[in-house]
Amino acid sequence: MKEEPGNNYSGIVIFLLALFNAALHLYVSDNLEYHRDELLYLSLGLHPAAGYATVAPMTGWIAGIMQGIFGTSVFAVRLFPALMSAVMVYLVAAIARETGGTGYARILAAAGFVFSIAGSRTFLFLSPLHTDVFFWTLIFYLIVKYINTSSGKYLLFLGISAGAALLNNYFSGLLILSVLLVLPFTRHRNIFSQRQFRIGMLAGFLIFLPNLVWQIVNGFPALNHPGELEQIRPVNTDRAAFLAEQLIITGMASILTLAGLIHLFTSRYAWQYRFPGTVSLVVILLLMIFRGKTFNALGVYPFLMAAGAVLWDMTLRKTWSKLILLLLIVILSIPSLPIGIPLAGPEKLASYFEVLKRDYKMDFVCGFENGSVRALPRDYSDMIGWEELTKLAAQAWENIEDKNAAFIFCENYGCAGAVTIIGKKYGLPEAVSFNENLRYRIPLIFKPDISSVVYIDDEVDEDIHRIFGKLTKVGSVSNPLSSEYGTSVWLLEEPLANFNYFWIERVKQFF
Repeated sequence: MKEEPGNNYSGIVIFLLALFNAALHLYVSDNLEYHRDELLYLSLGLHPAAGYATVAPMTGWIAGIMQGIFGTSVFAVRLFPALMSAVMVYLVAAIARETGGTGYARILAAAGFVFSIAGSRTFLFLSPLHTDVFFWTLIFYLIVKYINTSSGKYLLFLGISAGAALLNNYFSGLLILSVLLVLPFTRHRNIFSQRQFRIGMLAGFLIFLPNLVWQIVNGFPALNHPGELEQIRPVNTDRAAFLAEQLIITGMASILTLAGLIHLFTSRYAWQYRFPGTVSLVVILLLMIFRGKTFNALGVYPFLMAAGAVLWDMTLRKTWSKLILLLLIVILSIPSLPIGIPLAGPEKLASYFEVLKRDYKMDFVCGFENGSVRALPRDYSDMIGWEELTKLAAQAWENIEDKNAAFIFCENYGCAGAVTIIGKKYGLPEAVSFNENLRYRIPLIFKPDISSVVYIDDEVDEDIHRIFGKLTKVGSVSNPLSSEYGTSVWLLEEPLANFNYFWIERVKQFF
């Protein structure tokens, strides 16, 4: 597609938007601490594997590479998601161009994405989510490119992208399923017989194969994960609320997403793109039927924003009207930015969300999976208290005389990740835990037998009282804004029986 005159400026603006998006995410990186899940992936990155118990392996690999090159500071860990946020600006703009948009449509789509709650929250910390949104958007882009060119190479790239997407997040199977469900009802159904498509699917399968083999060998632990997770974090999703929240997470950019749906299904200029448009609707419909979470649909919105930007570009004739729409989206998005990205520290954020809940009845913003409403959104609460917890663990560890006969045990992966990653600067060993993939690295027996344990959990189990004669509470996480508020560090000493006997019995419960 030829670049029209006057489009040079759009490239500069899009570059500035990409730079702004990455810089903003890095600028706020120190306002909160590591995220709970971030600590898990950093821990997994220390032990690269073809698979992990409850998550696809790609984020663990990325975490391993990033910490190997840049270290494990919060800023260093956030470099990759910040870079992805910049790449996404270009990808969204590229879809707008491919679906018939001018330079203005590209800028509008990119700005809508940057200033949406979904666009900012997605790249807040290292997780599969930002890479997931990237792969979903890339798949939509490749579908559009194939529609425009009929070139088989895009089918090959599509298969490779699908395989990589599954390596990043098994939930990407929903998008792949939606594409395969819609495709037979389109004029592109002959794709199934094309050689490039079959080669692409084979390439995607081979990319995913090592992880599939790992899952088979280990009894498909990922299939058991959703049930386990639901017991720990009950899902409280209402279908009507799910739809309403889709508008909220896109913020002012919902002007674009809704326009995108209208454009794709009513405009004679967009009839050829109804295939990917229908795919996006099928994804949302399946999520409604199976009570998916709000963020599960994030991957369809960059495409819809791009399509909506094209419609507004075609509808608004005057330069001043186009400028007003762009400014409207940007300026009206600013007050809601703290919902997507922490522009301040915990206390100021808590004050901001208190206003939202009190004056605007937006309790759902701080809603947890079990239906409770707290001072901060779940993600923000999960980014507080880890440094304090690790210092307490270091204090307990320092009091142990025979460290060769001791270890640190954590009941959840967040605490274990904090001890393993943050604890490096305190000289702490890697934590032991049965939670998540960490169970695959536990020692089966201790030599010499254990005489002391640093134990981290909300409370001490009854079993502990039967094994150790001396229990000393070192301290607890004191910040009520933290999701780990009240989690305590205990020093267990003077074993009353052979610890290995107890440990072997405990291991049998998990394997």
